[in-house]
Amino acid sequence: MAVWDKEFAALCARMEPLFPRPKSRWHARQYFRGLMAPLKRKNGWTIAEHVGEKEPKALQRFLNLTPWDADALRDLVVAYAMERFADPQSVLIADPTGFAKKGRKSAGVQRQYSGTLGRIDNCQIGTFLAYVNPAGSRVLLDRELYIPEHSWFADRDRCAEAGIPAEAVFRTRPQQVAVMIERALKAGVPFAWFTADEEFGQNPGLRSWLEERRIAYVMGVPKNTGFATADGDSVVIEKAAEKLRPSAWQRRACGIGAKGFRVYDWALLESDDPEHPFLVRRSLDDGELAYYHCYNPRREGFGALVRVAGQRWPVEECFEAAKQEAGLDNYQVRKYDAWCRHITLAMLALAFLAAMVATPQKGARALWTTSGPHKDEQPG
Repeated sequence: MAVWDKEFAALCARMEPLFPRPKSRWHARQYFRGLMAPLKRKNGWTIAEHVGEKEPKALQRFLNLTPWDADALRDLVVAYAMERFADPQSVLIADPTGFAKKGRKSAGVQRQYSGTLGRIDNCQIGTFLAYVNPAGSRVLLDRELYIPEHSWFADRDRCAEAGIPAEAVFRTRPQQVAVMIERALKAGVPFAWFTADEEFGQNPGLRSWLEERRIAYVMGVPKNTGFATADGDSVVIEKAAEKLRPSAWQRRACGIGAKGFRVYDWALLESDDPEHPFLVRRSLDDGELAYYHCYNPRREGFGALVRVAGQRWPVEECFEAAKQEAGLDNYQVRKYDAWCRHITLAMLALAFLAAMVATPQKGARALWTTSGPHKDEQPG
């Protein structure tokens, strides 16, 4: 049996206890396989056709009505990923991504800004936690659907119609990130740093939460961020950066992208607290500056801070791979539970693909080249 098929069968066997009914186990396997199929779009119709179903009703029922726990599957994603990619020097990354949607029935949908879409649009926003190890492997570990406060939680009937649990409470995206990191800690996920963009870096609640747990971080902050210098003066980071001497800048690569190494000039600004320096990044092309608040309780070197700042990009690569290869954004569901189910299955598909990329194999054919169920895959 090819390496891919053997791994696929083993992973499906691990999923089976999550689905109490034989038919739901069969549909889970079908849907999971379909998410990795060579389809332009991976929705109910295309996946059903790919796996040999005449219509998508059974798979739609699997996502919307069949009893199974998406959070238990999420825990399996974490366990599976850690078996293959765990490293104590890894970095956790938080980032939201938007999913354009029509209408107002989908859980959490409203007109809101999405950096993914680059505009204000009618969309859902998911908050994600990614994991990147020193070898460069990256996976999505956790997810939370952002539910806006005023347009949703102020209307409990609307929430009920969309399947949002009655016990659910409003959480900002930084609060969602804290919940996901707490789950990672309880699951024993090993990591050394956390990183995120300005939305999270400028949030004092998240920073305090991380510091209370001694979780080192490098997070983006806006140019008007104020801090106290080592001399005790109060300054704005943009103004402090303008006064840096030419000798303060160091040219460093902070990762590899599609066009090669990402190289910038970097400088460090010391604050009145040696555990809280600030990092400045300068573009070689146009001189644009970016700023980072660092919490460095282990007093690691300048190079470590630059490396962690550069780990912000892999989460975007995770989203791109999950959307292109695992159908992350191709769902046609409205209910809260169905969103969690589809997204979590796509995350598992991404982890599987990452595992296969990292697995030495000779002559193994890609799983997504198959056109339907294998002869040993039959519903019970």
